[in-house]
Amino acid sequence: MFSLPRLLLAGACALSLQTAAYAAPHAGSAQAEAMLDKAVTELKVAGPAKAFAEFNNPHGGFNNRELYVFVFSAKGVYEASGAEPKLVGTNAIDMTDAEGKPLVREMIDLAKTKGRGMIEYVWLNRADNRVEHKRSLVQQVGDHVVGVGYYAG
Repeated sequence: MFSLPRLLLAGACALSLQTAAYAAPHAGSAQAEAMLDKAVTELKVAGPAKAFAEFNNPHGGFNNRELYVFVFSAKGVYEASGAEPKLVGTNAIDMTDAEGKPLVREMIDLAKTKGRGMIEYVWLNRADNRVEHKRSLVQQVGDHVVGVGYYAG
C-alpha cells in the first residue's frame, strides 16, 4: 500500500528527472557566432600557434558544452579541434557526415567563396551521444578555415 510520504517522494523524484532533462538546452546560433568571432579575433591577434593551442585546450575558453572551435587548412588538414585535439594533423578533406555529405570540402569552398557562411549536416553530438542535425559557421582567416558548430534541435 502507498503511504503519503512515499507518494510525495516518488512525485518529487519524477519532477527532478524531468527538470534535469531540460536543464542543458542546446547552444544556439548566437552563442556559436559569438565563439566564432572570439576565435577569429584570437587567431588574428595571437597568431596560429598560440590560438590553435588555446582552441585545442578542453578546459579553455573555446570549448563550452557542445560548442568548440575547429580549424582546417585550405587542404582540409585539421589544425585545431576542441572536440578531439588528437585529430590535429590529420587530413579530413574527404570526411563526410552521417548522410554522406562531403562537409569539410563544403566548409572550405564556402569560406573561400563567401568569406563566411553556414553549412548544415548530420553529426554525432558528443554531449548526448546522439546523431543530430548540426549547423556550423565557418570563416576564412588567411589560409585557415575557422568554424564553430551548434545543434539545430
